[in-house]
Amino acid sequence: MTDRPTLTDRRRAETQLEIATAAAELFAERGAEGTTAEDIARASGVALRTFYRYFRTKEEAVAPLLAAGGRRWLELIAAEDPALPVPQALARAAAGALTPADDRAAEGLRWTRALLTDPGLRAVWRTVHQDSEDALVPVLAARVGPEADPLELRLAAAAATAAIRVALESWAAGPGTATAGPGSPGVLAARCVAELTAGLRLWQQP
Repeated sequence: MTDRPTLTDRRRAETQLEIATAAAELFAERGAEGTTAEDIARASGVALRTFYRYFRTKEEAVAPLLAAGGRRWLELIAAEDPALPVPQALARAAAGALTPADDRAAEGLRWTRALLTDPGLRAVWRTVHQDSEDALVPVLAARVGPEADPLELRLAAAAATAAIRVALESWAAGPGTATAGPGSPGVLAARCVAELTAGLRLWQQP
């Protein structure tokens, strides 16, 4: 037995991502208020009933894209050298997760920029942020060890994910549009994570 997704799971994930991508494109162009669930279903080539099988509201349709960077960040943290100090692992993984590897990833970041400045999507963004914070706790626990104080773990996860949120929101609200290099999300995220997590007591525990 393995944890490999079944064919049904993979197809479901592909359909969900197609709908999310169509929603992001429409929201970036028209805003959430100017887009309907019917518009998203039509653009993604699915029936409206299928749309509602995957998402309860039109706003929730972009959650998979907003969460993608967070998932990648967690994967990179878990894959970092165990000997690397945790603050450095967090910052380096943040830079890696938010630095696009190709044009498609860069376009995804540009969509994220538009989504984060849309008032109609704030609730979805807050939910994605909270989910990322919750998922970071066990990842940190695995790196720090079983003696870590649970409260300190929660504090560290909250600080690290808040740093990512501030970096992305600052980039989205600012005048710069670079997706790589100075002022880009990856650079800002690494800086914010390093500054917010470096002094946490958790890292000094024996």
